[in-house]
Amino acid sequence: MRSWFRLIAVILSVPSLAASLSDTASAQSAPATPTKVVFSLDFIPLGRHAPWYAALAEGYYKDEGLDVSIIPAQGTAQVIQAVESGIANIGFVDVPSVVIAHGNGSKLKIVAVNYEKAPYAVFSLANGANVTEPKQLEGLNLGSGAGSFTPKIIQGFMGQKGLDPSKLTISNVAPPARASALLSGQIPAIEFFVMSKPALEAGAKASNTELRTLLLADHGLELYGNGVATTEDYIAKNPDVLKRFVRASLKGWKFALANPPKAAADEIQYVPTLKPEGIVGEIAVVGDLAVTADTKKNGLGWFDPAKMKANVDFVTKYIGINGTPPAPTDIYATGFLPPSPVTP
Repeated sequence: MRSWFRLIAVILSVPSLAASLSDTASAQSAPATPTKVVFSLDFIPLGRHAPWYAALAEGYYKDEGLDVSIIPAQGTAQVIQAVESGIANIGFVDVPSVVIAHGNGSKLKIVAVNYEKAPYAVFSLANGANVTEPKQLEGLNLGSGAGSFTPKIIQGFMGQKGLDPSKLTISNVAPPARASALLSGQIPAIEFFVMSKPALEAGAKASNTELRTLLLADHGLELYGNGVATTEDYIAKNPDVLKRFVRASLKGWKFALANPPKAAADEIQYVPTLKPEGIVGEIAVVGDLAVTADTKKNGLGWFDPAKMKANVDFVTKYIGINGTPPAPTDIYATGFLPPSPVTP
């Protein structure tokens, strides 16, 4: 049992022919000398990041004339710092963090959204709190982290659902200890990104119980998750590079979602410490976040400006922003998705 806890703790802490021809012409016009691009993940490489490595291994970046290096991070704040300082050219960041960063003077803009559904989830056990409905958040003792804004998102969600946010108790449990605290019964529920689900399910099974997952996005939370972002300056100076990067990346996403075992093998070429089954499990989870009615219609990476405004409003009201809240158009830029949508 302890081995399960240790394993999980490591994992968790951590449309037209013309448009199609336009895409082909853009790829063929890529420079003879590849353009170097440094892309920062939001965390250390995990199974959820397989689409980016698939784009590398399957040659999609190379086909676009790009020499892409993927670097790790320790959370969105570090990604934003890396991109704004020039350590990375482009980063994988969550929309709420971009909104918050703008209150501190950031000039980062989202150009594509990969997680159409936000990954915030509440986990419990079938023989414990057994949380399956939002109303059960009232009276719940939830393990979370000091300094995290996720509890504020959960409480904001509760307010939107007509529930009393003050009835949710937040207990400080560090991320590495959160899984074991849940599985050993020390705390009835924890919050984590839903990508942690495969590892927690395995731990629950080893504990002779079943995991319960309450994904807030499945119950009405209208927030975007992570997407591709860069600075206004990079957008102005490298629009074609950015378009090629986004197109190649979305092809990687399409490939990974359609071919999880091969995408796992692709990622392992670059991150040999990962296990194929773990990668495949996380691909399934992020696939649920990425593939929606909107992306089936409009293509992967698509986002709705009206929903971006709703995201800014939510973050402003429930999380809080230093200074003047940004205008919705301050946090995103359009025109960087392929004219021929990359549909899942």
